[in-house]
Amino acid sequence: MQFDKTIVILGPTASGKTGVSIEIAKKIGGEIISADSRAIYQGMELGTAAPSIEEQAGVPHYGIGIVGPDERFTVADWKRFAEGKIQEIRTRGKIPMVVGGTGLYIDALIYDYSFSEQKKLDQSDRKEVCSNYLTIGIKWEPEQLRERITRRADKLFVQELFAETENLVAKYNWNTQAMKSNIYQFAWGYLQGEYNLEEAKKLFILDDWHLAKRQLTWFKRNKKIKWLPLVEVEPYVIKCIQDEQGR
Repeated sequence: MQFDKTIVILGPTASGKTGVSIEIAKKIGGEIISADSRAIYQGMELGTAAPSIEEQAGVPHYGIGIVGPDERFTVADWKRFAEGKIQEIRTRGKIPMVVGGTGLYIDALIYDYSFSEQKKLDQSDRKEVCSNYLTIGIKWEPEQLRERITRRADKLFVQELFAETENLVAKYNWNTQAMKSNIYQFAWGYLQGEYNLEEAKKLFILDDWHLAKRQLTWFKRNKKIKWLPLVEVEPYVIKCIQDEQGR
């Protein structure tokens, strides 16, 4: 398929972005650029719920595990990385897809933020969304999203996560913010006997729920996002591509 726009699929944590984007990519010849400020770190694949090689189902993914947790990687770095990958993907005749929940990453791209000035960027820096992006948000009722976060916690708190946590602590000794603001703080608390497994899960669920609400607050200020239930995202993308081809 040919489609001139870059597809952006965004939403809060646990909204189903990864699964639906992979299914769409398989059907349209898409390649995925992660817009997740946690998944960029090496050695954090399980804790950040980054898609495994098996889950990627042969769809090329970029932006996962590209820097160490102790390395500095700014929004400007990610924008430069993403723009380069979008260009590379297009030269192969594929459709670039940006998928994630980090609002500042996505805004930097679709609003084409300039980083020439040394100042902190926020939503006041917005101009108009660039016309070469199709931006879709995944919509859930709050109680449904909370349930999805809860179910995901049961899948994440397994022995492999604890091994990953121990490896990270051994290597970085809690000297990075990337570890402190993630699931690892609760996994490590469990390993140290600060609380039992159920308590660790509950703390993580609460933390992830607060993250989801912050993400939604950020995204909902952008009136150009097309919000859809998860089951409607794939049909909508396919229709947009077909409509473009039919012109």
